[in-house]
Amino acid sequence: MVNQHLIYLASKSPRRAELLEQIGISFTLLEVDVPEVREVNESAEDFVQRLALDKARAGWQRSDKSCPVLGADTIVVLGGDILGKPASPTDAEAMLLSLSGKQHTVMTAIAMVNAEKERIRLNCSQVLFREISETEIKNYVSSGEPLDKAGSYAVQGRAAVFIERLEGSYSGVMGLPLFETADLLREFTIQAS
Repeated sequence: MVNQHLIYLASKSPRRAELLEQIGISFTLLEVDVPEVREVNESAEDFVQRLALDKARAGWQRSDKSCPVLGADTIVVLGGDILGKPASPTDAEAMLLSLSGKQHTVMTAIAMVNAEKERIRLNCSQVLFREISETEIKNYVSSGEPLDKAGSYAVQGRAAVFIERLEGSYSGVMGLPLFETADLLREFTIQAS
């Protein structure tokens, strides 16, 4: 049963929409365009949380103010470097090669905003990729799947075969950590089913 409450989702991600539907939250999508530029000396944790909050705030400005706005952002961090969405297939291949045989961190921040308050939650998960051959990488990139994904992969897609171990939140790696999302929704008096 779909929750009677409504939120706005300031995200273009179909995965985030699917995850909200999975926990019975009805929502309306809001398109927001927020520059995803890291500030000088900004930590990965601060960067992803700021982006989530910026998206929620931008959504609030575009909304009719009738219900809270949820914003989210996901980044992949390898050895202190943030691997964003690839700029090209060649960039995607390079990112996947850098992740091959290594553990990295996936950080997803969520933020919710209404007239009274702003709240943020952060989820960090550890993902270990097995060694991936250049042929596997080229075949994966040619599928088109990694081209709009942080770190150039989708945990729920074909890249699942690259993941040797995942410690943390599967839904967080997908882009919306459901435990933290439900906690945040409760704080705004919205219950996930």
